[in-house]
Amino acid sequence: MASFSSMPVTFAGFLVGLILLSNRCLYANGCYTSIISFGDSLADTGNLKHLCSISNRVFSVLLPPYGQDYIDQSIGRCSNGRLIIDFIAERLGLPLIPPFLQDNWNNNMVTFKHGVNYAVAGATALDPSVLEPKGIVNPMTNASLGVQLTWFKQSLPSICGSRSNCRDFIGRSLILVGEIGGNDYNYPILEGKKIEEVESLVPPIIDTIISAVTELIEMGAKSLVVPGNFPIGCSASYLTVCGSENEEYDPKTGCLVRLNQFAEYHSKLLQIKLKQVQDLHPDVNIIYADHYNAAMEIYLFPYKYGFTNGALKACCGGEGRYGVDLSVECGETSATVCDDPDTYASWDGIHLTEAAYRIISQNLFSTPQFNSLCSTSGVGLSASM
Repeated sequence: MASFSSMPVTFAGFLVGLILLSNRCLYANGCYTSIISFGDSLADTGNLKHLCSISNRVFSVLLPPYGQDYIDQSIGRCSNGRLIIDFIAERLGLPLIPPFLQDNWNNNMVTFKHGVNYAVAGATALDPSVLEPKGIVNPMTNASLGVQLTWFKQSLPSICGSRSNCRDFIGRSLILVGEIGGNDYNYPILEGKKIEEVESLVPPIIDTIISAVTELIEMGAKSLVVPGNFPIGCSASYLTVCGSENEEYDPKTGCLVRLNQFAEYHSKLLQIKLKQVQDLHPDVNIIYADHYNAAMEIYLFPYKYGFTNGALKACCGGEGRYGVDLSVECGETSATVCDDPDTYASWDGIHLTEAAYRIISQNLFSTPQFNSLCSTSGVGLSASM
């Protein structure tokens, strides 16, 4: 596949005001002017869809019933409806964030003034040149985090004009750096590689994320949200592929203990590195989004949140204990779909339902880490790292 980072680009040139009040302070009315997002399928609002339209490729995540409960039933989100990024935008009183890649790009400058999303479903943190020598091949896209940053830098002149205006635009935006890195683990683990082999990827993945955060700060970013990993041991796909009588299951949740410990390792190392960056840039608000614990609430108390069909079984997929059949993917004609996705936390075994993403977003906004974000209600939500 041709590298998307080398595609010709022609331009015309987790959360609003005019003046930055002080370090860690927000703007005149307490809100941001825009959201800039990077990441993978947990945040993609249509970039993979556009890439596939120009390369005539089809992935099941771009077919119905994906997006069946979205506003206009448009395909492009890897869920039945809205994602965490959508709920953050709504909370901040901003329009839903459009994908960077789309037709008539230059006609969407006004829309992009309120935000732009560079996330691509299937994307990895590490470049293919790093992963492929390790036997890890990305079957969906080579639009890694580095490629997404390149798109961002190339598109800035068309969005905000001069260097000073662009620095101001970045400074008044909420920057979402991820979730990213999950696919670097998904591809090898779901293909049978042992956790011990994959653990060596964690430090370089974290370093790649930190490098992106540092570069964005150098470009003028003042508020950044950087999520950790979800509890992948609770994923229906992981439970199906990795579960066995030799594995330890959490008696409270039914999740795979070893895989959740791996996810915690990623998230703890990320927090350590973010703290180091925060210490170097005390005037910047770096917010760690604790996806792990925000989601774990669902797995601990599914019925409390309305998931009467549980948190572990997928709504869309195939037969089996967890609703996952490795020979049948959600989006294929032979796949089955539940009648009420709101009663399921898992959508397709990897991605979650709109209902689950809504709860996770609410849980994030209830944490001290999100106290520095704001909502249109005027209620402040300072990072406590």
